[in-house]
Formats: sequence, C-alpha cells, structure tokens
Amino acid sequence: VQLQASGGGLVQTGGSLRFSCVASGRIFNVAGMGWFRQTPGNERELVATISRPGSTNYADSVKGRFTISRNNAADTVYLQMNSLEPEDTAVYYCAAEQWTTRKYEYWGQGTQVTVSS
Repeated sequence: VQLQASGGGLVQTGGSLRFSCVASGRIFNVAGMGWFRQTPGNERELVATISRPGSTNYADSVKGRFTISRNNAADTVYLQMNSLEPEDTAVYYCAAEQWTTRKYEYWGQGTQVTVSS
C-alpha cells in the first residue's frame, strides 16, 4: 500500500488548511485511515482516524477544529484543519491501518504545517 499526501504549508493563526491522501496498491489490506503529526524531539501523535464505515476519533487538542473524512470509492482520506494555532505546527503524516493486524503500518511522506502567530 502506498500513500500519497498533498496539502499543508504555511498559514497564519486562525487560518485553515486541507490535506488529502490517496491510497494505492493492495487497498483491500486497508481498514482505518488517519493522520498523525510529529514535532522535533517528540513522538508521533495521533491527530484523527476514521474507520472504513466512517467512525471517527480525534485527539482532544483538535476536537472541534479538525475534521477527518473519507471517500472509500476514491481510496482517499481528507483532513480539514480550521482555527489553526501555532501549537499545530508539525510534520503531518497520512497513515493506513493494516486489515489483519489493526496497526497503522502504512505511512505516507510527511508534510510540514507551519502556523505563524
């Protein structure tokens, strides 16, 4: 499974950004999809996940500001990020959950998000 993400960039506090991530390859191996982020010196942390039927899960820090969605027909997951804060600055990663292990084993390339104050 390959994941190709697009979006991200530089935005001012209060602004919005949108990510998309397209999965290709052995799609039948994919269950949930999600977004994670990482800042220097810290472990990668969950931002939001969505199951194949559409159940969502968010980190407390992004609830009410970020929305994850998914188009199964297009094998694409989206992350709409609103009311961005400097604390959201990080490298964001798209990830996919392996159907059998239920672990996030497939990762896209990281994309930098910088929120200026």
